[in-house]
Amino acid sequence: MKSDFSTNDLMARRAKALVKGHASATSCYISSARGALVTDINKKEFIDFAGGIAVMNVGHSHPKVVQAIKTQAEKFTHTCFMVAPYDLPIQLAEKLNKAVPGDFEKSTLFVNSGAEAVENAVKIARYHTGRPAVISFENAYHGRTQLTMTLTSKVHPFKAGFAPFSSDIYQIPFPYCYRCPLNLTHPDCDTACANYLEKAFVNKVEAASVAALIAEPIQGEGGFIVPPPEYFKKIKAVCEKNGIVFIADEIQTGMGRTGKLFAMEHFDVAADLTTTAKSLAAGMPLSAVVGRQEIMNSVHPGGLGGTYGANPVSCAASLAVFDIFETEDLLAKAQVLGKKVRKEFDRFKETFEIVGDVRGIGPMMAMELVTDRETKEPAGDAAKKLLDFCLEKGLLVLATGSHGNIIRTLMPLVITDDQLDQGLSIIEKGLAGICSQ
Repeated sequence: MKSDFSTNDLMARRAKALVKGHASATSCYISSARGALVTDINKKEFIDFAGGIAVMNVGHSHPKVVQAIKTQAEKFTHTCFMVAPYDLPIQLAEKLNKAVPGDFEKSTLFVNSGAEAVENAVKIARYHTGRPAVISFENAYHGRTQLTMTLTSKVHPFKAGFAPFSSDIYQIPFPYCYRCPLNLTHPDCDTACANYLEKAFVNKVEAASVAALIAEPIQGEGGFIVPPPEYFKKIKAVCEKNGIVFIADEIQTGMGRTGKLFAMEHFDVAADLTTTAKSLAAGMPLSAVVGRQEIMNSVHPGGLGGTYGANPVSCAASLAVFDIFETEDLLAKAQVLGKKVRKEFDRFKETFEIVGDVRGIGPMMAMELVTDRETKEPAGDAAKKLLDFCLEKGLLVLATGSHGNIIRTLMPLVITDDQLDQGLSIIEKGLAGICSQ
């Protein structure tokens, strides 16, 4: 039975009731979702390769998450942890302190969104060091608040028209090997891009003024850009040498997206502070900053917090997420999934000239589309056509990158083999149609 409202009705009502700035990638109004499938109000079913932008790693409406939410909601939904505390955040913090990379004592702060986690990580780093400056990277994305928007690199749509931005934020190039800013080739380059950080101390900001450096292990909205394996070790060494807090933004890469619980594990680097959100609570609003206890606890009581931080229902959902990873061996499934996607994307690159590069780790995989492999001209229009084709054929998939020419995979890790094969087949047919035009 269809919804009482048509898509056109909802679109018209939305245009009157909601701000146009809060846009959507598709016109599909969803009525239900389960696992790796979503169904719209017209009962059309879509295979989900978007995962709510990396939020649904354990799948939509996982029974354990649903039950945890129901059980907690029947007890209480809010008292404010700053007023009358409860045990759920303690249980969850113990799990996160153990799970986040780093062989040192850790403490956790719970807030609501990824941007809020980043804001607080910077606050903590500045408080601990007594320094004002923060270094981020070109192609980075860290959020939409004033500070996180400043840390973010891409102008449209994230920064255009919102100036002035926060002060004491400096950006350096990220190791984008496919489009190397130094026109070098890895590994012959000896990861020369890592030298940009110390160069920044000469021509951008003195090291003694820098509180923190923040980096995504794999840049998400910037284009699923994967640095060389040794890159972060070099960067972390420079940070340690200069007393700079190293912040890993694991909001998109964390909670199994790369086949490890946290992506920094692939680089054998332990950040001083780690931010996590998105798939942390399977769609419930919850984020966290996890880090060295001496840094996290340097802030005075009352200096951190928020009315909804550590919400009991969200924490219950997150505890269920951890249970799912443990009991369903979800990381092993993620690794197998990543190998399958990589194999097919590599085959697409061999078959279609428009696929210039394939990159990623685990199921966090991407194809960069170009009009010419020699010039590497971004094929943003072709990517848009591919997304439209996929949507028509029943596949939700997203583009990313500064030019919108990179197709990325963020499907739930519980996706079935048949669903995966069908989704990849749709992408292949879409590429074939574009290349035949």
